[in-house]
Amino acid sequence: MILVDTSVWVAALRCRETEEANTLMRLLDEDQVALAAPVRMEILSGVSRRDFPRLQRLFSALPIWFPERSTWDLATSWIEPASQQGERFGFADLLIGATAAEREAHLWSLDRNFSRLVSLNLVQVYEPI
Repeated sequence: MILVDTSVWVAALRCRETEEANTLMRLLDEDQVALAAPVRMEILSGVSRRDFPRLQRLFSALPIWFPERSTWDLATSWIEPASQQGERFGFADLLIGATAAEREAHLWSLDRNFSRLVSLNLVQVYEPI
């Protein structure tokens, strides 16, 4: 399963003729996409009123992964080792990363913060072919 981050959704929604949009459509068709609850909220809170119903319907067809206590604990456990490496992350990035890691999913993001989580061996990344 691939947890798709906000940055990919935004890129694909802005222009449907991009590599990101094409790959996302293929993954959706193959039922390979999962949605973290924080990503769902980020997208829906920023979308136009016109697009809101369409995206809400799309998202209702996807598995939505909600953070549990164990997810928060995992994200919290990453703070000190990351800090020792000179890295700091926002709580949403930690929570989204922990949501993917806990479910052994690959995370697809265009956000450099997630590549820093990868460099610390905290998450697995999805790289489109």
